[in-house]
Amino acid sequence: MPVASSILTVSELTRRIKGVLERGFTNVAVQGEISNFKQHSSGHLYFTLKDEQAQIQAVLWRSRAMNLFFTPQDGMKVVAHGNITVYEVRGVYQIDVVRLQPLGVGELQLAFERLKQRLATEGLFDADHKKPIPEYPERIGIVTSPTGAAIRDIVNIISRRFPSVELILYPVKVQGVGSAEEIAAAIEDFNKFGKVDVIIVGRGGGSLEDLWAFNEEIVARAIFNSRIPIVSAVGHEIDFTIADFVADLRAPTPSAAAELVVPNGSELIGILRNFYYNSEQIVSDKLSSERDNIRALLGSYSFNRPFDLVRQQSQRVDDLRQTLARTMTHRFNLVQQHTLSLDQRMASVNPELILKRGYAIVMRDGESVGSANKLHRDDVVHVRFHDGKVPAKIQ
Repeated sequence: MPVASSILTVSELTRRIKGVLERGFTNVAVQGEISNFKQHSSGHLYFTLKDEQAQIQAVLWRSRAMNLFFTPQDGMKVVAHGNITVYEVRGVYQIDVVRLQPLGVGELQLAFERLKQRLATEGLFDADHKKPIPEYPERIGIVTSPTGAAIRDIVNIISRRFPSVELILYPVKVQGVGSAEEIAAAIEDFNKFGKVDVIIVGRGGGSLEDLWAFNEEIVARAIFNSRIPIVSAVGHEIDFTIADFVADLRAPTPSAAAELVVPNGSELIGILRNFYYNSEQIVSDKLSSERDNIRALLGSYSFNRPFDLVRQQSQRVDDLRQTLARTMTHRFNLVQQHTLSLDQRMASVNPELILKRGYAIVMRDGESVGSANKLHRDDVVHVRFHDGKVPAKIQ
């Protein structure tokens, strides 16, 4: 039975193992395949490195993870440089990764193909999601490095081709640590700003590692979620990135992107001049043709027939006016003669005229007496002559 003094607690044993391992395994480089990759909300990265016979836990702290130019993925073969440590709480040993790099360009290409296949399956590359590029943009957003050749080429070409357009640069890192996050944030900020018609996202040429920020999933999803059309302009013609497949339009170079997003101003002016000349010629020919048509119309019988009808009707109106005048004169004469006849008849029965001829009217109580039988002795009457009346008494 062991002596009591030789009995160790779990913590003591673990601490001894920790000391042995951590002193004996420093600055190791381990090659393996990543599995169970997790990024904690704290920013630390946890994953397993494995091969066909064994596996080891690995941790990459946030301060070091910020130096990665790529996002680790399950299935990617990498070389992890670091130190062996023991996590006493669980009693497991792990590699504390100081530097992580893909196992050659082939692994990056394999990661590229895996992400490309996954995003294609989700539909991020479908043509149905592609937005049309505006033909005549007024304001263009540019997401690239402020010091690279790409921004100089874009500005020079757009200024020459279509100088009236406004350019807004959102400066970002285009390779290295945090570049993918900056590119994605720039796209999102342009969408929040909402006052650009199209966005150019890109950089000049470089190696696969240099262009890797444009192969990151965070950039791909930012492009896919953008409400503003995006032109991807990364590298040279032979370079293809995930951003190229998601973007609404892929330009082989930044210079080509500048030519694709704006029309050629001189060509546009030439088109306008031709349009003006053709329009002027068409209008002139049309006016000349219509002028000839009007002359022919003015000389035609069909056109002059209405004027002839108007003249005939005007003459007929004159005839009717004369007929009306004669009829009215005749009618007036008849009425006048009839009136004179009535005047004569009325004059013939006028009492005043009869009185002037020596006749008189006997009035009693204001009424005329038409018969002698109506009078009696001592009746007082008035005898009316044409020039007055006198009282009388019947004897």
